[in-house]
Amino acid sequence: MSSVGRLYGLGIGPGDPELLTLKAYRILQQVPVIAYPTLENGKALARSIVADYIQPHQIEIPMPLPFSVERSSQPYYDQAALQIAQHLTAGQDVAVLCEGDPMLYGTFMYLFNRLANQFHTEVVPGISSTFASAAMLGAPITYRNDVLSIMPATLDAETLRDRLSKVDSAIIIKLGRHFAKVKSVLTDLNLLDRALYIERATQANQQIFDIKTVEPQAVPYWALILIPSQTQPR
Repeated sequence: MSSVGRLYGLGIGPGDPELLTLKAYRILQQVPVIAYPTLENGKALARSIVADYIQPHQIEIPMPLPFSVERSSQPYYDQAALQIAQHLTAGQDVAVLCEGDPMLYGTFMYLFNRLANQFHTEVVPGISSTFASAAMLGAPITYRNDVLSIMPATLDAETLRDRLSKVDSAIIIKLGRHFAKVKSVLTDLNLLDRALYIERATQANQQIFDIKTVEPQAVPYWALILIPSQTQPR
């Protein structure tokens, strides 16, 4: 077993390369193989975040994923796991790049479930876009006994309404084409005036808009809504 490679799940943060942890940077510099998710058109946000740190001699494994609820991602993860396992079995360490934190809606979780029982695996936490967004918006999320709820915009309107009706604070992620639905629910619950909108937090093309002016058709997947705490600190 000593000749078998080690699998790393690297949280590389929300987009600003300077938010990469020292540990993730060290591992990224040392591993011979790097894997990362890509869109089917070849675009790879995770790779672009750390592009300046990747070295020419490192082997790269792009992992095409459909990022669509209409199509199952299982065959894609199965294929990626097979490729990664081949390198690990050959004694090469592999680092899988994951935007944000690997264990919070991270793509790495699906590889972890497939490979962690076969190979020594280490997960390196990363800064999630959910918390980076609060910093960019200058909005404290929680005070004292506040409870934070994080939910995907892909939930149906009834479920969103039920979950949001009782929150102290909330973060709604994966907006994209679901923005109009979410905005309608927030309006119904009288939460729209508290809601803050940001897209591509910490990236070079970050944008912050008044949520009431946002054009639904222009909202990217990498956008979220933050509903901060109303608790008055003392």
